[in-house]
Amino acid sequence: MRVGFIGLGIMGRPMARNLLKAGYELWVNSRSRGPVDELAACGARAASREELAAACEVIFTMLPNGPQVREVLLGPDGLAARMRPGQVFIDMSSISPAVSREIAAALAEKGVEMLDAPVSGGEPKAIDGTLSFMVGGRQAVFDRCRPLLLAMGSSAARCGEVGAGNTVKLANQVIVAANIAALAEGLLLAKRAGADPAAVLEAIRGGLAGSAVLDAKGPMMVENRTDPGFKIDLHIKDLQNALDTAHQCGAPLPLAASVMEMLQVLHARGLGGCDHSALAKYYENLANDTIFQKNKE
Repeated sequence: MRVGFIGLGIMGRPMARNLLKAGYELWVNSRSRGPVDELAACGARAASREELAAACEVIFTMLPNGPQVREVLLGPDGLAARMRPGQVFIDMSSISPAVSREIAAALAEKGVEMLDAPVSGGEPKAIDGTLSFMVGGRQAVFDRCRPLLLAMGSSAARCGEVGAGNTVKLANQVIVAANIAALAEGLLLAKRAGADPAAVLEAIRGGLAGSAVLDAKGPMMVENRTDPGFKIDLHIKDLQNALDTAHQCGAPLPLAASVMEMLQVLHARGLGGCDHSALAKYYENLANDTIFQKNKE
């Protein structure tokens, strides 16, 4: 199967590499030439958008937000004008469900199927191929494309029609944001009260407070690491999409709104490129203290 992939950023590059490892004929396109050359050296074919639209049975996008996906598909030189009946477009970006449905409607007029299939797991799981896919679209299209998704992830669940994948992803991002904030709050409490945050993580890992968030983000807070697996600015984007969607459907999101303001403070301090575990620094600033033990650095 000839597969196209547009968007080779932090997540897209290792995801595309895993498609290559699985044996798919991969055509790649990205704004930055470096990742394209890197994938080409591994066996992918560098291609223009026009070439992807003409040649590939399935085309993936992994882009920052809805405006970029809309431009790639529906812009003046967009894929939609060049695609043909029988092709499938799979957007793995985390965007507004409304934008997913808009693009799907435009593609349907061309006889092109679409899945919205955002992911959870961040860069580490993109690298080792254990991402989780939340998918919206027709069952038959999902069944056909599921092996492609499982070349990049360990699970792929159909959640409903187009737009459902991004709806589930927004819920995921609200839950993750609240968990990271609660983790930072609890660890700072422990530190101020005289406990070792690293020991706290070990003690609570097996209990009800244990979670994937604790396992992935707790050590980063304790070790004062902010190298991005998922950037603060990207989580701001996701929460903005969640809040916009919530306002449209009348869902109250007071916790998400609170964490959004914390993230905005960090963005204003120049930390938008840090991992979202740097939410800990919001609490550290309030307390004029640190979660990490300075004498253990």
